Amino acid sequence: MKRTTLRRTGASVATLAALSIGLTACSSEDDSSAEETTSEEAPAPAEEEEPEAEASAGDQTFGDACSAVPTNGQGSFDGMVDDPVATAASNNPLLGTLVTAVGEAGLVDTLNDAEALTVFAPTDDAFAAIPEEDLNAVLADQELLTSILTYHVVGQQLDPEAVVGEQETLQGGTVTVEGDTEGMTVNGANVLCGNIPTANATVYVIDTVLMPS
Repeated sequence: MKRTTLRRTGASVATLAALSIGLTACSSEDDSSAEETTSEEAPAPAEEEEPEAEASAGDQTFGDACSAVPTNGQGSFDGMVDDPVATAASNNPLLGTLVTAVGEAGLVDTLNDAEALTVFAPTDDAFAAIPEEDLNAVLADQELLTSILTYHVVGQQLDPEAVVGEQETLQGGTVTVEGDTEGMTVNGANVLCGNIPTANATVYVIDTVLMPS
């Protein structure tokens, strides 16, 4: 009896051991399979998109003198785009004499209230090229001054492509614009910084005061 019991017990133990090994192997295979499935099914992490740089009003301008315009504040391109043209010009460091002339001619409201204009704006150096006596005489003659200033203004907003050609001014005469963003002239005057946006106008800064016929 004892021998039979031992044999049966030993057989049972062997059977249990075999089952245990088999279950362990199956469990190991299942875990490996699950890991492979998880690894295959896991989505790749999404790439983070870089934020786009904000557009600036200065992005559309052209010309070497554009670098002289402040990079921030009311006199900057982003500052001027919010103001009507006469107000914007008053904040531009290149156009002090022009602003004075516009004030003397009483044209501030006329320019600011217009719906759409293109302005060819002479720099301070352009006015300084006129003999002082002659400049003072022009500033003192409102009718003549108004004629000269309105000769620098076209009654619509024109981008660098549309502005090329013969344009009629508010004074009644015409100006001839030639070239492109690589080099542009207005009646022979060089555009130093062009396509400057303001709330109601597009401005082209030029190096010479234009005189009507």
